[in-house]
Amino acid sequence: MNFSTEIIASELKVFESRFKASVESTVPLLDRIMKYVVKTKGKQLRPMFVLLSAKLTGEINDSTYRAASLVELLHTASLVHDDVVDESFERRGFFSVFALWKAKTSVLVGDYLLAKGMLLALDNDDFKILQILSRPVKLMSEGELWQMEKTRSLNIDEETYFKIITGKTASLLASACSAGAYSSTHDLEVAEKMRLFGENVGIAFQIKDDLFDYGKDDVGKPTGNDIKEKKLTLPLIYTLSKASPALKKELIYIIKNQNRIREKIDFVVQAVEETGGITYTATKMHEYRNKALEILRQFPENDVRQTLEDLVNYTTDRKK
Repeated sequence: MNFSTEIIASELKVFESRFKASVESTVPLLDRIMKYVVKTKGKQLRPMFVLLSAKLTGEINDSTYRAASLVELLHTASLVHDDVVDESFERRGFFSVFALWKAKTSVLVGDYLLAKGMLLALDNDDFKILQILSRPVKLMSEGELWQMEKTRSLNIDEETYFKIITGKTASLLASACSAGAYSSTHDLEVAEKMRLFGENVGIAFQIKDDLFDYGKDDVGKPTGNDIKEKKLTLPLIYTLSKASPALKKELIYIIKNQNRIREKIDFVVQAVEETGGITYTATKMHEYRNKALEILRQFPENDVRQTLEDLVNYTTDRKK
């Protein structure tokens, strides 16, 4: 990571111990899986946004730590379920829960994580925070199903793309920032401002992910994974809107029927680059990043705000 979390270093340690405790189970198999999940956790960006949002607007407290744990429980549950849906055997460079324990166990593990998150909030009367963080669960499911439906017909315009990624990716980050701010202020106006901040960061984050599929200089050979999965992301949506009828027809044919042939994937990537799809997408990503920074700069300048700015810039500058 090319940003420092020093300002919340002690709080992150408290969060990690509390999150670990929040997933413990008396069922041996479940406890073993939970230990594996904790061991293979990612960068924990969402809990960082919870803690920093709370610290920006007030003081971190027990409610903040529970909000951070709830966010991580929801995020982990969604990843476990996603790996079942996608039949993915790898997650963050490790075997996925699906790879090691198969579909039935993975679905139950995801359900367990969701239940633990709800109980963590309800047992502590964090009703408003639970409400804030329940919304993205609905939006993530809707976004995923909408994308599946649109992928079948290859009929996604730019407006639809942004609705999908706002639900699938940005909604949880938005709610993380909102819950963090609410935990330290109990001010709905401040919480909404931070929700909008998080939403813009989340959209920029997803656009960056979509660019990796077409990247060269920053990320090596383009992966073409979205093309293989017939996913229409912004670089390709833009290209299809600007391409000649003949090129558009050829690109759609490749995505539908030849999406596993390396030279055909390379042809699509080259077409996207030549049409300006990558440049256009990068410009859009920076627009959303700048919107997030504009909201952030409405708060007093201090070390917490600077750390959040660095975190925002990391989401668009990261190499993986």
